[in-house]
Amino acid sequence: MNGKATLDRAGRLVLPKPVREALRVDAGDSFDITTDGDRVILSPVRIRPGLQKERDIWVYRSGKPSNASIPDLIDETRRNRSRELTGG
Repeated sequence: MNGKATLDRAGRLVLPKPVREALRVDAGDSFDITTDGDRVILSPVRIRPGLQKERDIWVYRSGKPSNASIPDLIDETRRNRSRELTGG
């Protein structure tokens, strides 16, 4: 995806809405910043998968698109957590 943005006097850069939607980022999200010559590369810092409360509603955020059902995702998270806790 390509687009243009302008740096304001405070040094802020606003990502165009289509870019934010494509990257699935929102206000408050963090980015890793890398430079390569005169290029600036922004990479979203993905949160650890799990349930999060957003506007008083619990939301499952995996950080990646998925066709799995919510119960399947919850079961997978429980299995992974169980493995972490038992060391197996």
